[in-house]
Amino acid sequence: MSPFPKVRHALLALAVGLSLAAAGAHAAADAKLLEAATQAQPALVDTLKSLVLIESGSGDVAGLAAMANLLDERLKLLGFKTERRKAVAGAGADLVVGTLRGTGKKHLMLQAHMDTVYLTGILQTQPYKVDGNKLYGPGIADDKGGIAVILHSLKILADAGWRDYATLTVLFNPDEEVGSIGSGETIAALADQQDAVLSFEPTGAKAVYKTESLLLGAAGIASVTMEVHGRASHAGAAPELGRNAIIEVAHQMLQTRDIARDIPGAQLNWTNVISNKATNQIPELATARADVRITVPGAEQRLSAALLAKVASSRLVPDTTTSIQFVLGRPAFLAGPAGQALAERAQAIYRELDRDLALVPMTGGGTDAGYAARSGKAVVVESFGLAGFGYHARDEYIEIDSIVPRLYLVTRLLTELGKS
Repeated sequence: MSPFPKVRHALLALAVGLSLAAAGAHAAADAKLLEAATQAQPALVDTLKSLVLIESGSGDVAGLAAMANLLDERLKLLGFKTERRKAVAGAGADLVVGTLRGTGKKHLMLQAHMDTVYLTGILQTQPYKVDGNKLYGPGIADDKGGIAVILHSLKILADAGWRDYATLTVLFNPDEEVGSIGSGETIAALADQQDAVLSFEPTGAKAVYKTESLLLGAAGIASVTMEVHGRASHAGAAPELGRNAIIEVAHQMLQTRDIARDIPGAQLNWTNVISNKATNQIPELATARADVRITVPGAEQRLSAALLAKVASSRLVPDTTTSIQFVLGRPAFLAGPAGQALAERAQAIYRELDRDLALVPMTGGGTDAGYAARSGKAVVVESFGLAGFGYHARDEYIEIDSIVPRLYLVTRLLTELGKS
């Protein structure tokens, strides 16, 4: 990292810290913004319903196109100049990027993803519904709630005449749930032009975690493919002539299962094995795949070297060969001191509402904040979306009583970032 980003981080951290000290532990809430957030809740609920009723799994090109069209139009109504950028890999859906020019000095970006983990037809078994304080629907928390918070926060600020920014950028991408394989570099490039990036993954539901939160760190994601080549032969008539690739891959998996234990910031779990379908043949090929999580920069290189060394040190089945392919995916997210300071300012804003806001230092799940923070040029904080639970599972929901506080938090924080 060049010295410049460090200086900019230090200055922004100082500015946010001074603002925090001036605000005090329990400053009074901004009555106008709080009233606007309260008035916006019904419209945000309507937006959520519209988004959920568009099925937009990562492979659903038609659904993602419908989402992109809707969000493109919503941003234009807010005065943004929009453009569509084709994802460079994956299903081939579009990113939606909106830009608005103001009269201030800061470059600010808001990001969320349009895709969900659910297959087309999911609404037949998991429909949109309301139950007390909960709104249910596939993708409603992850990440359509985040999209809705962005749209309605911007509407509140537009109605208030806020233009205290040099540029305001909004990015909606179509492939976060599959690693942002076609949009990650665009996220990183746009983030490098910003002073601060707010990312809108959900926060945990209070019914589960007791308090809402912001996220300061998320694991990077990588994969390992282990391929063993042996020799095929008839399993009944001449098994001794074969070299069983399944036996060898099992041996290698067992001897490497704890390989990450002595590498700080690395985690590896073997999750999949594939071999031939014949049941009367000694298999000549077996492939194992592992999920890798990285929370310390550089741990991936140490893990890769340790894997290669361990595999080379021992072979159970003679005349077999084993190869290792290590592929890096989404980078780890580390907010750093400036991100910590910005998140602490958010805590102070929540205290204006007499609400607690936890700061989570690290999670094992990946997030596009990793791409946004990769170079260290922008200050990045994650999880400004709505409080919810059940994502990537059944009966996903958001808590309705998180809507007004989240709208208030985002609008207040943006106005302070514009001033700092």
